[in-house]
Amino acid sequence: MTPELRRVGEAQSPVVVIDDFTGAVDEVIELAAAMAPFPSSAGNFYPGLRRSIVPGEPAYAYVERMLRSAAPYIGGGFDVDTFDLLEASFSMVTAPPATLAVAQRAPHFDSTDPDYIALLHYLSDTPGTAFFRQRATGIEIVDDGNIAAFVGTARRVNASLSGYIHGSNQHYEQIGQIEGVRDRLAIYRGSMLHSGIIPSDMTFSTDPRAGRLTANIFIKGRRG
Repeated sequence: MTPELRRVGEAQSPVVVIDDFTGAVDEVIELAAAMAPFPSSAGNFYPGLRRSIVPGEPAYAYVERMLRSAAPYIGGGFDVDTFDLLEASFSMVTAPPATLAVAQRAPHFDSTDPDYIALLHYLSDTPGTAFFRQRATGIEIVDDGNIAAFVGTARRVNASLSGYIHGSNQHYEQIGQIEGVRDRLAIYRGSMLHSGIIPSDMTFSTDPRAGRLTANIFIKGRRG
């Protein structure tokens, strides 16, 4: 494994990137394929399919191994002593650009909790994930103090967007990017504004062996 600590935006938010994370990515893909077909995740705004990974399933052992291996980098990058697993899933972007809801056309955040941490394991080569600043408010990180300003502005401007966001536009400035390299793990705070980089000509396959497959894991960091 090759770890790297990046800093993003004016806030210098930490993003940990670890290449060759498992050294056995084909085995992880086969775990995902064995769980297909994935259900739609329309209820939570993810533009595609998502299959939860729960205790007792073969893929859950992969999640546990991944968290054990990532623990030193989580602690070092985010100043936490321990963490709790909140949820884990395999995910695939399958929604063509023309079908997106308004909220899916813009950067989003996962939680206002600064200790809500996302681990994103790229299981195929993709353009990756981008981080953004909302131009009108200057918000890069959404918290309890600025969420009203962020949401109010997003409701006003997002309707003018179309398709998946690509780089900067009149309402959002791209401030960083993680390239989606196969078997790369990215770790970042869920409060950062972010979006998957989805090319308009991507094959929106529902096959875990062919589509944009990632493992998405969320944890709650704790101190003391």
